[in-house]
Amino acid sequence: MKTKPSFWQRIGMHEWFLKKEDIAEASREGITPNEVYKYIIDKFKESIGHLSFANRIVFYHEYIICFNTDDYRDFTDNKKGIFGLIVQESVKQFYEALKAYRAQNKTVEPSSSKWVFRFVSHPDYERGDKSFIGKLLPGNMQKEENLRITFIPRQTGIAQTADISPEILNGFTFYSEGYYEVPYQENLVYHEHAVSKPSFFARFEAIIPEKEYAGRKIEYVMRDEEVIVSGKEEVHANSNVFRIPSEWVNTPHLRIRYNKAEGKLYVASFGEKTIVNEKQVAKSFENNPTWTELPINSKVVLNGIVGINIFKS
Repeated sequence: MKTKPSFWQRIGMHEWFLKKEDIAEASREGITPNEVYKYIIDKFKESIGHLSFANRIVFYHEYIICFNTDDYRDFTDNKKGIFGLIVQESVKQFYEALKAYRAQNKTVEPSSSKWVFRFVSHPDYERGDKSFIGKLLPGNMQKEENLRITFIPRQTGIAQTADISPEILNGFTFYSEGYYEVPYQENLVYHEHAVSKPSFFARFEAIIPEKEYAGRKIEYVMRDEEVIVSGKEEVHANSNVFRIPSEWVNTPHLRIRYNKAEGKLYVASFGEKTIVNEKQVAKSFENNPTWTELPINSKVVLNGIVGINIFKS
């Protein structure tokens, strides 16, 4: 049976990045908040250098910072709240740099109305590894083929950059607690308490049997009033699609809807078998869904194999 290529193999850097046999354990220590802060500032400044032209200053608005899973959990378990503080201080420095450009009569205008920060993990990363993915605009307005990843190998500490395909992002684990938004201020003055975690209707955690996801939960935040839960054959990457990369999930399998008037979730099943809190949900058709109430803190099982936990927003 073929072994699936790792993240570094897929971007063509496996031999250089991961095959050092003499890596000392000391080099695999965790990452400090100050390292993360400086890293974000460096990437912001680099984006200005790469994207600016003529008299216009252009910079990334979305920052995806990627860690080893244990490093990420160290931040969330032992340094709870530190990501939000890092975001605050980073945006303050962004504005200081932009003020300096504006003082030189450069055109400093945003390409988005907000800053977005996502802190994520990847199973192929070792302790101390980190990487950065920047986007010109939050959402899908930037062409995906322009995505680039900057990573720092633990052996050298020297940043390397490579072009990536959109599919690479599917290998990262995104967390609801690792998402932050800050409104962009045209006067370039940071407002205290501006960091926000956007509201959402529910949070899902999926557990699948595939070996590459052993010991991991796949998280999804429901921000749209109606979402589709679909399987590995799903080709759409819209925000309202929760793609679960398992052959045990039908494509599509569920539609989940939030009823504002009632403040409740409802589910319609199109898959072979769906169990909600130990009761089977009747199968319906996509063009004529049958809705069943989906209580918060429910346990959903798809085809007897894949489990999904539904949590309150």
